[in-house]
Amino acid sequence: MFEKQNLVDIANTTMPFGKYQGRRLIDLPEPYLVWFANQGLPKGKLGELLALTLEIKINGLEKLIIPLKQEH
Repeated sequence: MFEKQNLVDIANTTMPFGKYQGRRLIDLPEPYLVWFANQGLPKGKLGELLALTLEIKINGLEKLIIPLKQEH
């Protein structure tokens, strides 16, 4: 189960490392998330958010997250 805040976090948290460093989690490509999940997601909050982001993308729900983006 997830909390509403997780959706806001997915819209506004940036990837802290790797090829897509600095990109918001919701903007990460689905194939990258699938690859990352197969390799093993990080533990903790980031891993939870990445797993939820993947589920959102697999189910075609990313348009629900876009309005939650805040300008930086």
